[in-house]
Amino acid sequence: MPSISSAKILVLATDGYERSELRVPHEELKRRGATVKIASIKERNIKSWSKGDWGDSISVDLLATEVKVADFDALVLPGGQINPDKLRADENAMRVVREFVKSGKVVAAICHAPWLLIEADALRGRQATSYWSIKTDVKNAGATWKDEKVVTDQGIITSRSPDDLDAFVAKIVEEIEEGRHEKRAA
Repeated sequence: MPSISSAKILVLATDGYERSELRVPHEELKRRGATVKIASIKERNIKSWSKGDWGDSISVDLLATEVKVADFDALVLPGGQINPDKLRADENAMRVVREFVKSGKVVAAICHAPWLLIEADALRGRQATSYWSIKTDVKNAGATWKDEKVVTDQGIITSRSPDDLDAFVAKIVEEIEEGRHEKRAA
């Protein structure tokens, strides 16, 4: 069970990520001592979406093609509508998601990011939450949808929106310190 101060966390995102859903976990987990890296399907910088328009950018540390799941303790998937829709159509991004789910390591998805878990067939038979507009997608993927700030099922963490970021980050820390969740299939 790694301490959050020694944890290595990967954030997978691309252009169109919801600014707060990447920035808050990234900054808060780093503040608590974790090493946090950003992977993407494109090089250099990725641009946020904030309040209905393009926002600032953040540097990419590695490409999805370069990600080795063994190098990390957890995966964080920020939402927004654009970001997860682009990522779920990219096989390299989906390889990362599927391998993290299969590994039993913590996987955390907020807002529309459960679309990636749906694409990986990781929600069937689990409890989950999401942004309200994809509630039917989550249910159709075989999950029991709950209207709660944060829902955890065998190390898969889901949250609804930026309003739930404090609970989302706290649950990421708790689950990382709890350790791997073996016997979890994708």
